[in-house]
Amino acid sequence: MPMPLEYRQASADYDAFMKDLVASSMLTSSHQAYTMLQAVLQVFRRRLTFAEAISFANVLPPVLRAIFVSDWDVDLPKSPFAERDELMKEVRAFRHDHNLSTETAIEDVTSTIRRHVDPAAFDRVMKTLSAEARGFWSMGSA
Repeated sequence: MPMPLEYRQASADYDAFMKDLVASSMLTSSHQAYTMLQAVLQVFRRRLTFAEAISFANVLPPVLRAIFVSDWDVDLPKSPFAERDELMKEVRAFRHDHNLSTETAIEDVTSTIRRHVDPAAFDRVMKTLSAEARGFWSMGSA
């Protein structure tokens, strides 16, 4: 079997994603955008079962998939979804001294990710998740 194109193109696709995220969030660097991305992904991941998280990760491009699963303590209990303001407090608390997440970090990250995934595959996974999880990902499409 030949190497999947998504792995051959992973670095270029990630670079394009980060440029898009920096531009859409109006941050000034990919370092700032990376911390925001990682915070939003971890806030979302904490609210999924292990099976849901793996299913979700499988529709992400390879580098985003790796960021989504990195530093994961699978023994932590699942957190409940909360109102947007509470989720944003959690995003901002991630690496607090180095976090310049925007006021619209969740929307910035989710809308940018949606532009860089297979829409049909993403929607198929979203249909298997809770209404709260789907709501998290529709913040950026409103």
